Amino acid sequence: MYYDKDGSPITALEMDTKMDVTYKRVGYTKLKSGNIVSTVWLGIDHSFSCDGPPIIFETMVFTTQGCDSLDCQRYSTLQEAELGHDEMVKTWERKG
Repeated sequence: MYYDKDGSPITALEMDTKMDVTYKRVGYTKLKSGNIVSTVWLGIDHSFSCDGPPIIFETMVFTTQGCDSLDCQRYSTLQEAELGHDEMVKTWERKG
């Protein structure tokens, strides 16, 4: 149920020791519009399924106030999350 950034299983206690912003954050970009694209390691499998790899990363786009989310995408690997962050930035920069 708990996974490190490399996808290896960890205990809840191990996950708890890694829950600081420096470790969790994969990407953070403030767009010209003021919206924010944030990608983080979740540590908990969000696939809600026994099939396929664990989903342990998430990219979200937040409004300028940071209260409302505008978009969301989840990933299994750090590489997917890094690429997904870049793609989300490009997508939302085009939207203005």
